[in-house]
Amino acid sequence: MTPITTLPAYVDPLGEILHVLRLNGTLYCRSELTAPWGIELPPLEDCMMFHVVTQGQCWLEVDGEEAVLLEQGSLALVPHGKGHIMRSDLQAQAQPLFDLPVEKFSERYEVLHHGDGGAYCQTICVVVRFQQAASDRLMDLLPSVLCLEPKDDEEGTWLKSTLNFISREAQQLQPGGETVITRLADVLVIQMIRSWIDSEPSADRGWFAAIRDQQIGRALSAIHRDPVRQWTVETLAKQASMSRSAFSARFTELVGESAMRYLTWWRMQLAHMQLRESSEPLFTLASRLGYQSEAAFCRAFKRVFGVPTGSVRRAANINP
Repeated sequence: MTPITTLPAYVDPLGEILHVLRLNGTLYCRSELTAPWGIELPPLEDCMMFHVVTQGQCWLEVDGEEAVLLEQGSLALVPHGKGHIMRSDLQAQAQPLFDLPVEKFSERYEVLHHGDGGAYCQTICVVVRFQQAASDRLMDLLPSVLCLEPKDDEEGTWLKSTLNFISREAQQLQPGGETVITRLADVLVIQMIRSWIDSEPSADRGWFAAIRDQQIGRALSAIHRDPVRQWTVETLAKQASMSRSAFSARFTELVGESAMRYLTWWRMQLAHMQLRESSEPLFTLASRLGYQSEAAFCRAFKRVFGVPTGSVRRAANINP
């Protein structure tokens, strides 16, 4: 049976979270575009849309944000599934994505040809979901759009090489190409998040501030690495080298909820993943997450998600 958590004992709590973030690709689209052209992408609940401009340039417009010019080699992440527009210029008319004809090569891979014969632009769009317990908190703190452009340094050289590799995979459609693109997208999305954290002052708030805090971060790491342990406020305070009262107050201030509520939330996120991916009996899963009874586990699950465990398995077509 797969362990309930595989977090390594890193010194950096944020590194622990980023280490295990994994993407689940739901759609890959290579677009061959000639100006003037415009595409209106619909909102996609619980998804992120990741765009790579491999040739040419285009504009990206997300509601409430300034339009962004994406040049060759640029990456853009729309992390909250918001609808947005991509077009050759700001005056080009945008057509709904699902009204445009596509050439499907597999259930999840398609090629779109669109435009009126002018300047050429090629993009790769990947629609993805995260498969990790901390992803919801991480995504909630990200802005409506993140953009990254390769620089003329060592990091920029690596980024350009990675984008070229993705472009070749998208062109050649070799066996396993979807897997290669997804794994590389993992790396690129995480790099974009890291760059935003390093450069954006607003990143040092809320849950980000908590996991980067020298003391509270150690307590969060302890919860993430060993969710099965019967943690108490006292034992977590000891991990943080703080008194019980000081720890409790600071944890709640930074995280936005008590340490015990966070522990329950983390366990339930792990449980939700396990319920979607395995047919493990509930009493076994409950025990592996530190619960003394299946009933207590099910009550905690419904309190966090508002639905019973069985509904998650039915949605995922998992039979216990």
